Amino acid sequence: MKEECGIFGIYSMKNEQDLVFPMCIGLSSLQHRGEESCGMAINDGGIITCHKDVGLVSDVFTNSVIRDLPKGKIGIGHVRYSTTGCARKENAQPIVTRYKKGNLCIAHNGNLTNTEELRNELEENGAIFNSTSDTEVIAYIIARERLKAHSIEEAVFNSMKYLKGAYSLLIMSSQKLIAVRDPYGFRPLCVGKLDGDYIFSSESCSLDILGAEFIRDIKPGEVVTIYNNEVSTQNFRTTEKDGLCIFEYVYFSRPDSVIDGYSVHKFREETGKYLFEQAPVEADFVAGVPDSGLDAALGFSKASKIPYGMAFVKSKYIGRTFIQSSQNERKKQVVLKLNPLKQNIEGKKIILIDDSIVRGNTITRLVKILRRAGVKEIHLRIAAPPFIGMCYFGTDVTNEDGLIARHKTVEEIREMIGVDSLEYLSLENLRKIAQNSNMKSFCEGCFTNQYPIEVPREIRKDKFEKIF
Repeated sequence: MKEECGIFGIYSMKNEQDLVFPMCIGLSSLQHRGEESCGMAINDGGIITCHKDVGLVSDVFTNSVIRDLPKGKIGIGHVRYSTTGCARKENAQPIVTRYKKGNLCIAHNGNLTNTEELRNELEENGAIFNSTSDTEVIAYIIARERLKAHSIEEAVFNSMKYLKGAYSLLIMSSQKLIAVRDPYGFRPLCVGKLDGDYIFSSESCSLDILGAEFIRDIKPGEVVTIYNNEVSTQNFRTTEKDGLCIFEYVYFSRPDSVIDGYSVHKFREETGKYLFEQAPVEADFVAGVPDSGLDAALGFSKASKIPYGMAFVKSKYIGRTFIQSSQNERKKQVVLKLNPLKQNIEGKKIILIDDSIVRGNTITRLVKILRRAGVKEIHLRIAAPPFIGMCYFGTDVTNEDGLIARHKTVEEIREMIGVDSLEYLSLENLRKIAQNSNMKSFCEGCFTNQYPIEVPREIRKDKFEKIF
């Protein structure tokens, strides 16, 4: 399984501000949400300068690039993992386009479920696409609606009638910055302030790192517009049902973020507590698979009074195996990223906690590594229910065949992985923990195969690649 994207934007109350440095910090703090490509666009008096490329923020925004980018009043940026459209420079964001009404720049986190339908309609009317991402489709819809609307924010509001699925957006025109969250709130988006300037981010950790004040989360269906240093809001809410992706808490978001009113760290710690209540076991210590299993391991340790320890040392220079572009790449990354701490684990009984099992390949390799290092017993606890459903809303899980829990029982999975015991967090307990969020309901499709909205029969991120 692979990650979605992260978006970040700044609206300065003063003209000619150096936005590039805080933009780089903000994007770097969201790097965990996408490692394929990144970019930023700076608005200097209505002139938009954009730089983007394949690679990490630190690789794309070198000192020479940073020096060449202008000062400005508005900036938006993006870190990407592809869920619609493959990993090529043409699909890097933000997307900048010029049309009859001026410049339009968009950064998008999420995935539309009706991209193919919309794209076919636009192409029938003469649209020419330069990329294969659904973000360019959104740009076309907004530009089309702007020709009939009195303002760009009205055009965005009207465009939401046609967009289905997950979309948190930052939209920049020559004078305005607009933040949008889809009516279900599938993907997070928040706003803060720093020295009077407004900052928008996929996660609150960016605000903390910059020293900004967190104001609030953007509400599902909300359209926030900043123009002439004034803020206005509209709400395009077509449902009472919330649909935040619950996997934001389980894995995607940084533990130092607060998503829709609930600490990600606290959520994961609670999963460990409930795992102990579900399946207590005697062991010498509790360890988490770095990094997303660490918080749950800490919660298990606190609840059980079993010491918390380290089973692996993690290399700081290897990216997330979860979001690598191929299975072979993921296998190599596992070996390079985690090395067993033999002095801690040899001859020991350990409780190992991970956030989830998707295919089962990564955890199987880790268990083999631990066995070779001399672990006596391994009791595996998973801080989420079994993964049985595809994702249509911005996570690259598009093939049911690769989901091990869809085809095997828990006992069969335990035998395949090679652990002494295996327990998943129950869906009931996951829901108990999630009640601490401001959201009334969640998208749990990956655990239930039931979704807040109608989903397409199939979804492929490379479905438009044949034109190249």
